[in-house]
Amino acid sequence: QVQLVESGGGLVQAGGSLRLACAASGSIFSINAMGWYRQAPGKQRELVAVITGDGTTYSADSVKGRFTIHRDNAKKTVDLQLNSLKPEDTAVYYCNARISTYQYKAVISDFWGQGTQVTVSS
Repeated sequence: QVQLVESGGGLVQAGGSLRLACAASGSIFSINAMGWYRQAPGKQRELVAVITGDGTTYSADSVKGRFTIHRDNAKKTVDLQLNSLKPEDTAVYYCNARISTYQYKAVISDFWGQGTQVTVSS
């Protein structure tokens, strides 16, 4: 059993900052990429930022220069620092990790957190 638990969402004014945290736990053999996605009302879920095991990062154009992703391999955590927030950043943010378990070491599967709401007021 693998769990991703998120924290850190909330309500903030435009221009403000938030930090989202996600911790993976359970029968984890290895973690490949970890990342954050978001889904706004009426829209499809979209990639925000991702970080590989060696620290290579990718961010969506809409958040470049404002959001920073960080990972701690030893703690199995991934954080997302959100700065200069805009109302259009309002969404439910989901943590994602590509994980292989001890039971199926050769299989990499996607696991998701429960989501955390980020609301940015204008």
